[in-house]
Amino acid sequence: MDSIKRYLEFVKPYKWKILLTVLIGILKFGIPLLMPLIVKYVIDDIIGAQQLSDTEKLSELLWLMGGAFVVFLVLRPPIEYYRQYLGQWTGNKILYDIREKLFEHIQRLSLRYYSQTKTGEIISRVIHDVEQTKNFVMTGLMNIWLDLITILIAIAIMLTMNIPLTIVAIALFPLYGIAVRIFYGKLRSLTGKRSQALAEVQGHLHERIQGIPVTRSFALEDYEQEQFDRQNNNFLTKAIDHTSWNAKTFAVMNTITDIAPLIVIAFAGYLAITSGLTIGTMAAFVGYSDRVYGPLRRLISSSTVLVQSIASMDRVFEFIDEDYDITDKKDAKHLKDLDGDIEFDQVSFRYEDEEELVLDNISLKVKQGETIALVGMSGGGKSTIISLIPRFYDVTSGSIKIDGMDIRDVEARSLRDKIGMVLQDNILFSESIAMNIRMGNPDATDEQVIEAAKAANADEFITKLSKGYDTLVGERGVKLSGGQKQRIAIARVFLKNPPILILDEATSALDLESEHLIQEALEKLASDRTTFIVAHRLATITHADRIILIEDGLVKEEGSHQQLMNKKGNYYNLYQVQQLDDDPAPEYLGT
Repeated sequence: MDSIKRYLEFVKPYKWKILLTVLIGILKFGIPLLMPLIVKYVIDDIIGAQQLSDTEKLSELLWLMGGAFVVFLVLRPPIEYYRQYLGQWTGNKILYDIREKLFEHIQRLSLRYYSQTKTGEIISRVIHDVEQTKNFVMTGLMNIWLDLITILIAIAIMLTMNIPLTIVAIALFPLYGIAVRIFYGKLRSLTGKRSQALAEVQGHLHERIQGIPVTRSFALEDYEQEQFDRQNNNFLTKAIDHTSWNAKTFAVMNTITDIAPLIVIAFAGYLAITSGLTIGTMAAFVGYSDRVYGPLRRLISSSTVLVQSIASMDRVFEFIDEDYDITDKKDAKHLKDLDGDIEFDQVSFRYEDEEELVLDNISLKVKQGETIALVGMSGGGKSTIISLIPRFYDVTSGSIKIDGMDIRDVEARSLRDKIGMVLQDNILFSESIAMNIRMGNPDATDEQVIEAAKAANADEFITKLSKGYDTLVGERGVKLSGGQKQRIAIARVFLKNPPILILDEATSALDLESEHLIQEALEKLASDRTTFIVAHRLATITHADRIILIEDGLVKEEGSHQQLMNKKGNYYNLYQVQQLDDDPAPEYLGT
């Protein structure tokens, strides 16, 4: 029930809309309750009225039907429209609010969470599970009340006509309560398992669609078909289990629903034969039996829908309850101006509590405007170090200080606003080039966007495209080459103009022409900024003020390129392995 209480917090702002919808719904469902009374009146008081002539009977029938047609043709349509419109508007508005909350939550979750969770599963919760919860609003907060009120009104009318027959008509009601108690607890559990299985299929599908080039290049179509079949079959099994139990539920409920009117007809017939029950009253009771058990059948169906929506609520709030690894302190400071002095003070870090340290007691001081290169074999901890600076993760022990302030004492967003990053695989969104550059500063003018592109050596290729800066780049920038994507990523950092710059393998896997253009742009970008460079190709970082060799989470060597070459240690050996020592260092980034 905790999920329902939390969901009602989203419902609360719209309680008056819901109440209005229910009141209009009472009119909508109340009008058809006139039908059995009309039938009774026509049979008993018009057709069966011995004191009236045929002309009088026809006149009264005409007036009655005229009034009925006015009610059903003039009044009921607008009532039906506004009930549907208000109900759907309210339900969709609540879903809008929930998705807004979830997207805000998504943006605050840590990178650790995303490294452990498939994107498709997250999408499933935000789209599928949230959509399922709409049934709680439409059914649980609106239709169930309308059906209950309809049943109560119908029973009240029946009591005015014949009390014993009414008691017989509702005699089977307790059986519904027993059946609901037996069936619906397990149905909620099965619904949750089915939703999870569907999320796993969506997660697998999303991942495999992104990896289609790999599947094609390794001719893995048959293997991947088997893998998808395994996921799909798991969902099928859970869906069939859910369907089987749901079918049993409906079989029992509908049997009770079908038997009840038969009992009414039998007892009404007995009373008509033995106690003078009028034919009109008997016909009205049969009509009201349908008005009672029709809503009751909907209530049973609604119970199934509610169980499914509550199971989806559980999954939505389970997602909302995911903890944030990175949170601001209550008194966190907002960074306005920043020089760019950075200090690692005995920093150690591990990704998970049970894992070994990735960084072990790293101490490093970097002055404003200094360029630091981090080198070493893959897995040594280079990328981890640069992930700690913008607080993508928090240190396990020790501290990182910027301008003398522990970065855990400042607002994370204001810290990241002062850092520009160019990565090996920069993410571009499937919108225009201008929009992707403007990610560096959403308020930038078109002129500023163009100036940033020119600084990044991107303007020339952009203007040659069919729609220039309005060209759509496709998902993850698929329509652009690697070098073009990198230059757009550099342009948006130019637009951001941060005091701290992080370059993580920014020129790897590029052709020579692209690499030259990008290195030239990076030279301008790094000027007068505190810069961290992670590089595999050592020739690209010989200009750095200091080079830090990281191995197994430890600082093994530190110094300028020439100092480390003279030392003839591990850095010297790496340089030799790359067969770069006999060639002059390229004139990259200021050398």
